[in-house]
Amino acid sequence: GATMLMFGTDKESYDVGETAKVTLPGAKDSRALISIENGTRVLSAFWQDTQEGETQVSIPITEDMAPNVYVHVALLQPHAQTANDMPIRMYGVVPMLVNNPNTLLEPVIEMASELKPEEEVTIKVSEADGKDMAYTVAVVDEGLLDLTNFKTPAPWATFYAREALGVSTFDIYEDVMGAFGGQLERLLAIGGGDYDVEEDEKKQAQRFKPVVKFMGPFYLKGGRTAEHSFEMPNYVGSVRTMVVAGYEGAYGHTEATTPVRKALMVLGTLPRVLGPGETVKLPVNVFAMKEKVKNVKVNVKTNNLLQVQGSNVKNISFSKPGDDVVTFDLQVGNEMGVGQVDIEVSSAGETARYSIEIQVRTPNPEVTKVDGGLLPANGTYTNTINTFGVKGTNKVTIEVSSLPPLNMGKRLSYLIRYPHGCIEQTTSSVFPQLFLSSIKELNSNDEERIRKNVNAGIERLKLFQTNDGGFSYWPGGNEESHWGTNYGGHFLLEAEKLGYAVPKSMKRNWLKYQRKEARNYNNSTQGYEQLNQAYRLYSLAMAGKPEMGAMNRMAESESITTAARWRLAAAYAMAGYNDVAQKLTNGLTTQVAAYVELSYTYGSGLRDEAMILETLGIMNKQAEGFPVLRGIATQLGEDRWYSTQTTAYCLLAIAKFANLLGKDKGIDINYNYKGKDTRAATDLMLVQKELPVQGAETQNISFKNNGNNPLFVRIITQGSPLEYKEPAVANNLNMDIAYLDNDGNPIDVSRLTQGTSFMARVTVKHPGTTNRYYREMALSQNFPSGWEITNTRLDQAYSSGDRSSSFDYQDIRDDRVYTYFSLAASSSKTFYIRLNATYAGRYYLPGVEAGAMYDNAISNYQPGRWIEVSQE
Repeated sequence: GATMLMFGTDKESYDVGETAKVTLPGAKDSRALISIENGTRVLSAFWQDTQEGETQVSIPITEDMAPNVYVHVALLQPHAQTANDMPIRMYGVVPMLVNNPNTLLEPVIEMASELKPEEEVTIKVSEADGKDMAYTVAVVDEGLLDLTNFKTPAPWATFYAREALGVSTFDIYEDVMGAFGGQLERLLAIGGGDYDVEEDEKKQAQRFKPVVKFMGPFYLKGGRTAEHSFEMPNYVGSVRTMVVAGYEGAYGHTEATTPVRKALMVLGTLPRVLGPGETVKLPVNVFAMKEKVKNVKVNVKTNNLLQVQGSNVKNISFSKPGDDVVTFDLQVGNEMGVGQVDIEVSSAGETARYSIEIQVRTPNPEVTKVDGGLLPANGTYTNTINTFGVKGTNKVTIEVSSLPPLNMGKRLSYLIRYPHGCIEQTTSSVFPQLFLSSIKELNSNDEERIRKNVNAGIERLKLFQTNDGGFSYWPGGNEESHWGTNYGGHFLLEAEKLGYAVPKSMKRNWLKYQRKEARNYNNSTQGYEQLNQAYRLYSLAMAGKPEMGAMNRMAESESITTAARWRLAAAYAMAGYNDVAQKLTNGLTTQVAAYVELSYTYGSGLRDEAMILETLGIMNKQAEGFPVLRGIATQLGEDRWYSTQTTAYCLLAIAKFANLLGKDKGIDINYNYKGKDTRAATDLMLVQKELPVQGAETQNISFKNNGNNPLFVRIITQGSPLEYKEPAVANNLNMDIAYLDNDGNPIDVSRLTQGTSFMARVTVKHPGTTNRYYREMALSQNFPSGWEITNTRLDQAYSSGDRSSSFDYQDIRDDRVYTYFSLAASSSKTFYIRLNATYAGRYYLPGVEAGAMYDNAISNYQPGRWIEVSQE
């Protein structure tokens, strides 16, 4: 550090127009090279002769020096000097902060010192120095801001933040004979900057709904004052009003914190959701803030989904300012929808209101029933429709098709409503919707709904993409799912072809991953790995990036499975080599032996036949494909369970193939429902109509075929029961459910005292009857409205005594928890969920279900029951 030159300035910061005084140490007969530098360039440079003692240099401060500059001084002594033993070259750098008043705006807020709920608030905004400015106004609940310790944005501090020195200096003095000194990098650390981190302020719990108002941008002429008004919601607490301004390179901000209160206030509390037939106690907190509030009248009104039991008016008396609670009993009707509770309190000329919207939903699964028959050519068909379930869940769909019935309404509803959200199931829920217009006519509402669903699917797939470009099985995962990557990428390519916007970076990274995996593939004897590679090659060919080398290597293998060979043929056909595809499939069967795969490709024999149908369509083999299509349609029309993978691929393969068939023989029918006769005709293979229903009812329906070809009728009735009365089921899986107190002792949850904390413990066991490894298992636990789930991942509120077994993924929602895991033969896993009996009332505890997501022959279901949470 011998070469370091120590010097300083008379001030740390300067305003534009001032003169900075730089004092250099004395050195007789020496010269100093002084340069003024900023983050990008040298602003000026000059030589200064130095004298014995100290040398003072004056530097005028100009606008281009803002927000800061660095004064770099290189002091050079004569080479032959002997007056001192210092190096012939010394150097140093000091920063100077520069303020430009023209870049600073000073917005001013004028408003009342105290605000009242449900009254108009007026905010006046001006600029202290009469400058022009553009600005925005935000009024936000302080409690909400406290969650992240949010600071009012300060744009001037950002745009005029201190800049790091951006100029590098080099010289050759280290190599001059007789000179010595340290290396430059020993003295200077290039870069950096200040970042002020304040301590977290104490966070306040907020019991009322937050206020968030944003207005602007507005333009204000210098010297004027603008007014902005809005009505304060029913809120009490404190709000921060923030103004952020900018104009032609000048910036500023200001804020004002204001309490919101009134003499009389009220708050009602209900669970996040409620279920039909349940009862709940509504606690109403009344706050008397001033002495004049003595006798308070509390009035509760509801819409048709809720009913107050007993009187809906009660009274509270206060001897002094404070708060008190009064409770009302609410009964939930047997109907779905949005419940509304309006609370009004009044006293001494003061009135306050509070409203609650609450979702009334059924925790029970949707039940689907399918009926139907043959509609002869020029003939008729009649049936009776019996709708069922809670009002608001009822749905009736009729389907008339020229093919064996697909049960399209049932199958699509199953895909869309399936609760688990892995990469396969997310893709399956939207993939078939891309091609529905090939099967049935869509109205504008159908098209808009499909567009939203597909865009949402594309957006959600972003959550699965890894750093390498593939897709993980669960959101945020680090390990790629090979089938999920193929399947999700296939969907993105098909969506893009139909005009949907797919992020370029998402597709680019996916392609990079697929090409790498395709090239690294070694011929495997495992059927699922072969199919994965063939699907990968197909997706690359569809993207216009065929990996011909990898395709040819795989085609030369004689041991690949039938399904993989058909998929490889699709890759060749997609790449334009239809003759090679023909050669690969000559004499190849279109039938696949029945099987069910729990993981890997999540496949089944029917799924593979659907992929074969898709390949036949790509190869323009309509005649060979039509029998395959009819076979798949027949199986979909049966009342059988199929996985999301099988269901989705069958639907999309049929729809894609149907698009190649051109116009069908056509469907022309009349149907009579509720006394109204309606005609439906199409050139496509399916007519699908949703009928209007009003809860549980019985209606007759008749069909008349106006054409010369027989048609197939399906009547699909759906609804969610008030109580899911399915019996307990145990198929190749055992499950034990227990509820424990905090000490691990068993408790009866039929009646719990409000405020009780406890645990749900579920043990799932592989019975060991086979050595089959259970993969992609799901445990579904729905909880009553009056219980709240304690998310231990957030607050770590657990002990070593209630640590769950390992799982692949866990999805915690408002009223349910889904846990995903694998299970080896004869092994078991135990999972704990911490709960709290929070809201008094009578609620339905839904059943608990566990099973393999891709094989319903591995399942266990334990029925639900009614429980109670009491105040004592």
